[in-house]
Amino acid sequence: MTTTPALHTVLGSGPAGTTLARELVRRGHPVRLVDRSGSGPAIEGVERYAADVATPDGARAAVAGAAVVYHCVNVGYHLQVEVMPKIQEAVLGAAEREGARLVVLDTLYPYGETRGAVMTEDSPWNATTRKGRMRAELDARYLAAHREGRLSVVLGRSADFVGPGVLSSTLGGAVFPAALTGQPVPALGDIDLPHSYTYIGDVAAGLATLGEHPEGDGRVWHLPTAPARTTRQVLALVEERISRPLELTVIAEPRPFGPFDEAFMAEYAEMFYQHTEAQIVDSSAIEREFGLAPTPLEEAVDATLGWYGELLAAHH
Repeated sequence: MTTTPALHTVLGSGPAGTTLARELVRRGHPVRLVDRSGSGPAIEGVERYAADVATPDGARAAVAGAAVVYHCVNVGYHLQVEVMPKIQEAVLGAAEREGARLVVLDTLYPYGETRGAVMTEDSPWNATTRKGRMRAELDARYLAAHREGRLSVVLGRSADFVGPGVLSSTLGGAVFPAALTGQPVPALGDIDLPHSYTYIGDVAAGLATLGEHPEGDGRVWHLPTAPARTTRQVLALVEERISRPLELTVIAEPRPFGPFDEAFMAEYAEMFYQHTEAQIVDSSAIEREFGLAPTPLEEAVDATLGWYGELLAAHH
């Protein structure tokens, strides 16, 4: 008798959710990828599904039949404080009812300002910003739901994303197209401070690994992240690969630039400390426990430049 492989449902079809869906298929899992439209390019082995997971009914429909649910949903910056708690409530309730394990993609926001100290999973949660406090409250609720035995939950925290498909990151749509076309490249804050960036492929590999290993449940893990370098050093990798110097525009304080409009920057201002103090993530715990290794930054930059190069060519 053959058993049908268990369904893995990914909520959110942004760069992380889409990359994760592909990674899960590569690992042999049936995958449902959920967003509000259910549309988008076909991905082999992935069922696209439309549901609004901010509503209890939508979340229940989205996770029906799933053994593992990955929460990779994000919303517009100005909506986060209001909407993310509603999504949490709906998704927690739906996953609990389904008897599914829940893997949550998380941010570094709960730590708040660290004065440049290395962030480990044991770092204190000192967030003082609205979005940081909101994320910390959500995480406390996730871990409480696990402790109370309502369902199994695990959290994977990532630094700023970089990689193919990543547009709205400080190392994304404002940087690579400008670098490739000789336009001014925005550089946020003090680019001579160490700043961790997590490759989107490592976000996916880390979340998929947590999805396959229930022994990791009930805690926070840092997703595999290459050793921090200064943002200037990362931009130097870009310069080496395109064989010309970048024209940098330093954004020393929050103001609109490139794809980040006034509404976004007004909301982002409280998080700008991430560019005025070192942001150093230690992911050695997940690397040791599950044998994962982060993609070297050189490879991450190569893949990202390749993807953006194709994107620009397709638009010409």
